[in-house]
Amino acid sequence: MQYGLAFPYIDVHVLLELAQEAEAAGWDGVFYWDGGGVEPWVALTAMAMHTERVRLGTMVTPLPRQQPWKVASAAATLDHLSKGRVILPVGLGVIELEKMGIVKDYKVRAQMLDEGLEIVDQWWRGEPFSYDGTYYQIEETSGMAPVQTPRIPIWVHGGERQSQILRAARWDGVKMGGTPAQVQQGIQAIMAHRTAAAPLDIITESETPGDDPEQAAEIVRPYAQVGVTWWIEAIWDSAQRIGGVEGMRARIKQGPPRI
Repeated sequence: MQYGLAFPYIDVHVLLELAQEAEAAGWDGVFYWDGGGVEPWVALTAMAMHTERVRLGTMVTPLPRQQPWKVASAAATLDHLSKGRVILPVGLGVIELEKMGIVKDYKVRAQMLDEGLEIVDQWWRGEPFSYDGTYYQIEETSGMAPVQTPRIPIWVHGGERQSQILRAARWDGVKMGGTPAQVQQGIQAIMAHRTAAAPLDIITESETPGDDPEQAAEIVRPYAQVGVTWWIEAIWDSAQRIGGVEGMRARIKQGPPRI
């Protein structure tokens, strides 16, 4: 199992410090909030220049709110600068994004997400392509291949709807909540539709007590046993709420849970 950190909106200078401290403490990935305000790809690029090992990504990019070709270009550029450390988690976007002009209908957002992912995948092939969808049209253009092959890993949100299951089965990772038993059921539903030979990352996000390694291991172990491959520590929750930035810093330095 690998261990990541989900960063909320914080001062970008502090963010760089925390990313370096995360790498030094043994965390495997750092993921930054993508919801307006700070431009996440600029912040992630700065983190890439100040780290050497940790994976880098958003948590998560609301693809229907953005131009998918710009997201694809930014991610591919960062993949080159970071020497192949990028992950792209995507989703529909929270309801508050309606205030920023995003369409309110979640069914439409889902269709835009699927079209956007097709464009991102085509862009990363680095070959000429065109696209004629319901929501996006692209005349023949050429994208940019990232360092990673066959592409930068794409993580999507899981759920019980058939469309969510099919989407998760198509891409490279799925973020799932719930108990270990519920996650296991979700994995089984997805794998029944998966045709790709490549492994599927299973991601879950929660909290562990950094000052109690045994309890932390007890929390994480059941998820690892059912197939979770990434544990994302939500330091934006209790650690920040109770201790602010210093609370987050303290939890980071305690290191990831180990099983």
